[in-house]
Amino acid sequence: MLLIKRVHGRDINIRIEGTGEPLLFVHGFPFDHTMWKHQISCFAKTNQVFAPDLRGFGASTGGEGLGDVVAMEEFAADLSSLLGELSIHEPVHFCGLSMGGYIAWQFFRQHRSQLKSLIVCDTKASADSDEAKQARLETAAKVLAEGSGFLAVAMVEKLFSPRTLAVQPATVEEIQQTIRATPPASIAASLKGMAARPEMSEMLREIDVPTLVIVGEEDALTTPQEMQLIADTIPNARFVQIAGAGHMSPLEKPVEVNQAIGDFLSSLD
Repeated sequence: MLLIKRVHGRDINIRIEGTGEPLLFVHGFPFDHTMWKHQISCFAKTNQVFAPDLRGFGASTGGEGLGDVVAMEEFAADLSSLLGELSIHEPVHFCGLSMGGYIAWQFFRQHRSQLKSLIVCDTKASADSDEAKQARLETAAKVLAEGSGFLAVAMVEKLFSPRTLAVQPATVEEIQQTIRATPPASIAASLKGMAARPEMSEMLREIDVPTLVIVGEEDALTTPQEMQLIADTIPNARFVQIAGAGHMSPLEKPVEVNQAIGDFLSSLD
């Protein structure tokens, strides 16, 4: 079912399915909760699944102005409060992809008592380089000036493996439609927030919840080497590489990603 909850003055849209231990799926940039459709249908059989649209994305309201910045800490605070509004008092399994992973680090830092385990997919712990920060700010300015449409074209080859681009055109188009529908102000505010996010690499050593690290074998944005380093730094983390997948591994290879998540969750029982 879909619900709207009022959080920090915004309407947050969330899909809730199933019963059992709470499993929270946090989408990447600039998508919405539907990127987790294969995981929602799979894990609703064993867990109570929560898949929100972050503020300003999907059917959630944002209200960001042209110069606004939304920090990763703010997204994490939204999620913490959302769980409270839903009366979820037991710790959750938190699964985030890309920007959802940046939010996961802040959720651990600020809301540790609400966390049972971490699953991070195709993400980074390092802060942006000066060059990467500048690129994000330039993209934010271009989105505000021209709209979201150009991103739907510009991002595709970075998001998917060559094989996915060739044999899963419907998946690619679905993501492009989501990007086109995302308000430019929300995209720009998140780009600025990602550019300003803190360095988290040293903090990884402090993570004291079970952690699964998943990466697409052909991910050019958050490489397997970078993700392996994250897994090596987090105490007792589990690392899984998904063959044939790019940055959008949960959409590109859902069976394999679901198997990895399911095995991980089962190991915690």
